[in-house]
Amino acid sequence: MKTEFTEEQLRDPGIARSNEILRACVHCGFCTATCPTYQVLGDELDSPRGRIYLIKDMLENERVPDAKTVKHIDRCLSCLACMTTCPSGVHYMHLVDHARDYIERNYKRPFGDRALRWILARILPYPGRFRLALLGAKIGRPFAFLMPDARLRAMLEMAPRQVPPVSRNDDPQSFAPKGPRRKRVALMTGCAQRALNTDINDATIRLLTRLGCEVVVAEGAGCCGALTHHMGKTGESHRTAARNIRAWTREMRGEGLDAVVINTSGCGTTVKDYGHMFRGEALAEDAAAVSEITMDISELLMKLDLPEGADKGLRVAYHAACSLQHGQQIKSYPKDLLKRAGFSVVEPADSHLCCGSAGTYNLMQPEISGQLKARKLRTLAACQPEVIVAGNIGCMMQIGSGADVPVVHTVELLDWATGGPMPPAMRPGHNAGPQVPNLRGAP
Repeated sequence: MKTEFTEEQLRDPGIARSNEILRACVHCGFCTATCPTYQVLGDELDSPRGRIYLIKDMLENERVPDAKTVKHIDRCLSCLACMTTCPSGVHYMHLVDHARDYIERNYKRPFGDRALRWILARILPYPGRFRLALLGAKIGRPFAFLMPDARLRAMLEMAPRQVPPVSRNDDPQSFAPKGPRRKRVALMTGCAQRALNTDINDATIRLLTRLGCEVVVAEGAGCCGALTHHMGKTGESHRTAARNIRAWTREMRGEGLDAVVINTSGCGTTVKDYGHMFRGEALAEDAAAVSEITMDISELLMKLDLPEGADKGLRVAYHAACSLQHGQQIKSYPKDLLKRAGFSVVEPADSHLCCGSAGTYNLMQPEISGQLKARKLRTLAACQPEVIVAGNIGCMMQIGSGADVPVVHTVELLDWATGGPMPPAMRPGHNAGPQVPNLRGAP
């Protein structure tokens, strides 16, 4: 794609990077075939190619974003399926992130939009606040139908019926390995996950210590910054990310770390990009070092020789989170691990398409998100699973709110298969039992 940025514009590192990305695009349109919003809406401007034209025009002409441009960029899920499909290697993620930052700085949204985004940025990255909000939503859930705004209804309807108790495993501390130490790793316990599902971190710690890892929850580490980063609130996201970089760097320079391990794939995609986010800044070297050793939990487990298990007689549908399969290009590891542990693994049709969760997308774009969710539930139902497994808390919440079979994290099943307790969501009396063969939304 031909661009016409001036030399002065190209002195800005963000513009220079976007120029590189735009020039790589050859207008082929392969991205439209795998873009969920284009599949649902059928509008060229709701495809990566269409958004690229809008972003180019906005940045090149340094114009104040108009409502049309903002609408189509806001509708992007950042699922990154386009990056998997693109034959030219267009790094759409960096481009759309830059566009969102530009919009945040140059566009005044309607009051309702500003208020919603402010609330989400002030609550979701903070587990304590989020927990209180969930308790309030639980009370308000029966009255969701009275809400005039679909987004407010979505917020109430997405709230879990039960808020899990606080897990002390999320506090800064170190967990000794069971037997000789093979690796020392820092576990990112996250933010929203600590309020929504404490079983995931607990299972991760049990599994890793059983496999010979010392697991450290570092003092000062918390939210990865993804939630605010994808809203274009770059200052907030960088402040959050900087705390993580400093916390993990202290551990790296102290007793050392073999990995920063992450069990929420959306966070993993962001942390692996810290090197790019902090390029040219004082923390650039430390940020790059952190990104270099960051691993999804499935990557680390592949290095730890998970014990081979007998056939469990359980049919598991694997949902591939977009941030894992497209953002991190990790496609087979979770399935390989589950099969090795003794589970029968099936995958739904069109597994490359997003479930509609995408961080805060299901709260800010509930109609499109709902259509993607219904599609995903239908394809999962066709697999006739006894349990659904995913590697991202957002996907688990999105799919779990419409599923009649348990939805658990990959690490919970692997922990159970290697000596840990049965995942709570699979126990009798916990919403759905493990033998329910169908899902709501099935054809």
